[in-house]
Amino acid sequence: MNTDNIDPKPVRASQTTITELMIPSYANFGGKIHGGTLLSLMDKVAYACASRHAGAYCVTVSVDGVDFLQPVDVGDLVSLKASVNYVGRTSLVVGIQVTAENVQRAFVKHTNTSYFTMVARDRDGKPVIVPPLILETDDDIRRFVTASERRKLRSRVRKRMEAYREEFRFDERTEGLLDGERCVVATGAVSG
Repeated sequence: MNTDNIDPKPVRASQTTITELMIPSYANFGGKIHGGTLLSLMDKVAYACASRHAGAYCVTVSVDGVDFLQPVDVGDLVSLKASVNYVGRTSLVVGIQVTAENVQRAFVKHTNTSYFTMVARDRDGKPVIVPPLILETDDDIRRFVTASERRKLRSRVRKRMEAYREEFRFDERTEGLLDGERCVVATGAVSG
């Protein structure tokens, strides 16, 4: 399977965890931690994990599944656990699980699971080949296959939406698509 003469690496070799205390300056006006702060931390842990596996600088090219399942509070310890779930030729998918721990109450809650696609680059910014992934556990295999399927589905959806956008015309055949929606089409907004 390895045709690039690069030694494969196991998932465990690049697994990375970052834990950070959520301080008041990270909070929004509602007293909860900004989603952007959490995204920044996810990007950092994805970079660390991907770079460990690739042995190269890695850049984020897409993010899948950023759902904020539960709020994070000031004073929580947020842990971001990352592992390489999938590798292509020059890309890697890093799965990230985010938990928030209230240390006074000894309570841990799962707040996010996200998938970052990273691409390894050389000093000139050109993509470089990444090591194959050694799958040692049932979880490693499940995550690899699931990531592969997610990539295929995302590609099909992207192509379908691009075609839909190119072909879409607002007329008497499509105006029913707005029925029940919270919008009003302004007079003169539709060109004939």
